[in-house]
Amino acid sequence: MRILVIGANGQIGKMVVEKLKESEHDPVAMVRKEAQAEALHEQGIKTVIGDLEQDFSHAFEDIDLVLFTAGSGAKTGADKTILIDQEGAMESIDLAKEHGVKHFVMVSGMGVEKAREADDTMRPYMHAKFRADEHLKASGVPYTILRPGRLTNDAGKGSVDFYEYEGETRYGEVPREDVASVLIEIINAKPENKLYYLISGDTPVAEIL
Repeated sequence: MRILVIGANGQIGKMVVEKLKESEHDPVAMVRKEAQAEALHEQGIKTVIGDLEQDFSHAFEDIDLVLFTAGSGAKTGADKTILIDQEGAMESIDLAKEHGVKHFVMVSGMGVEKAREADDTMRPYMHAKFRADEHLKASGVPYTILRPGRLTNDAGKGSVDFYEYEGETRYGEVPREDVASVLIEIINAKPENKLYYLISGDTPVAEIL
């Protein structure tokens, strides 16, 4: 598949693109800056320049699957969070539908469905992610939503607790490297219209689906 990775310059995005490059798939890394594109070109990775705050519809030409792992980052204010994590994500979903994308994979966040209970710092992020998730569910585009726990930079363990909601959320941490590995499994299997939660656990990543 030809896969558009939105947020390819982020920590998880970089890992996923690297893994996709070694697979049978054809990743296209969407980045905001020419310097970022040049660095990826040197690694043999296809890129497209696109800014979620501008018109980025050109990035969706001939794309089979979209992975959205972009985020405004912890250092920005609520305004950027709404522009990137909510509006940018929702526009990406609309463009995916318009261009006939076959599957959309969304990296969300654990607990976003309880945004009103979050503190003032996290509430805009939680609301933005939840609204984007709901927009994807209603879009008609086949989707998989992944809600990982608190992200760490620890080395990946290769085993996780990957589950669908059954009345109770199991909170915890998960290394970004394991999130990237799980996303590869999702991309390969394309579980349709599913929402999964993810923390570290005992199930080998290769066996989650």
